[in-house]
Amino acid sequence: MDVSRASWTNTTHDWAGVVDAEHLAHIRRTPAEFSPEGARHLLLEVLAYAADEASGRGGGSCVVVLHPDGSLSVRDDGRGTDTRVDGHGRSVRKPVMATKDLRFFDFPQAQVLPDGHPRRGMSVVAALSEWLVHTNHRLDGSWTQRYEHGVPVTGLEPVEADGTTGTLVHFRPGGSVGPLTGPAAAGLALLAAHWPQLEVRIEDRRR
Repeated sequence: MDVSRASWTNTTHDWAGVVDAEHLAHIRRTPAEFSPEGARHLLLEVLAYAADEASGRGGGSCVVVLHPDGSLSVRDDGRGTDTRVDGHGRSVRKPVMATKDLRFFDFPQAQVLPDGHPRRGMSVVAALSEWLVHTNHRLDGSWTQRYEHGVPVTGLEPVEADGTTGTLVHFRPGGSVGPLTGPAAAGLALLAAHWPQLEVRIEDRRR
């Protein structure tokens, strides 16, 4: 690891990591432990990050889309996932998908999601998804990367800026989790009570 990355302070994730294969495999071995409510729990893990952004900025919003192929996406209007330039001029995005969240994963008592189960972090979503695409727009650039079962299968690829900031997480839950079922609006009141600073809008395109 180059010196510039070694000096970066770890807050939510270890900047030195890229992929923690054993961590991802551990999640995949016991899906019922890490996604006890199936796809709904994975969705709540993603929304918790949007809520973090909203809380830090005094309010924010996100759009949840339920796609016809069974995939789900969450786009928020936050700052976009932290992405920096290392000593070699390479863009490095905080490894939120393929390494553990230092705040929550080993501390299930730290925070509880609206379904009553522990928050563990975005690596749970990535590991238990057939595929996941993570796109972030920041003031200084935009990037996207695709993961399969938590492992990146592309590099961090720059994309054209669209005049906004925020993060888009689009994922299809794997077979061990199953698709999201039930009406789209179910639980919205619960979300509003749990994350009062985050406005959530749901688009159900499954029909």
